[in-house]
Amino acid sequence: MIDPKLDPALLDPTRLAIVALLAGTEWAEFAFVRDAVELSDSALSKRISALGDGGYVDVRKGYVGKRPRTWINLSAAGRAALSAHIAALQDIANRAAAPPD
Repeated sequence: MIDPKLDPALLDPTRLAIVALLAGTEWAEFAFVRDAVELSDSALSKRISALGDGGYVDVRKGYVGKRPRTWINLSAAGRAALSAHIAALQDIANRAAAPPD
């Protein structure tokens, strides 16, 4: 049984890694996130789209000189979801470590 406090969007390890990485940054460049989580451009793009559709991340596109760039930021809703998800994981770990009654 999955703990109901776990966030279904963050059960995917790659999405969780992306959100956790973004929690420590502000407006991370796409290439930085791609390299940090070791994904291809297309794989990261799909996951960012899914997280964006869920309201977890904000995406900003622009240019540096003539080169297009994409920046990603963890939204307030994404921060709240990550905090709740981590708390649920900690609760599971604490229950697993507790001696049986």
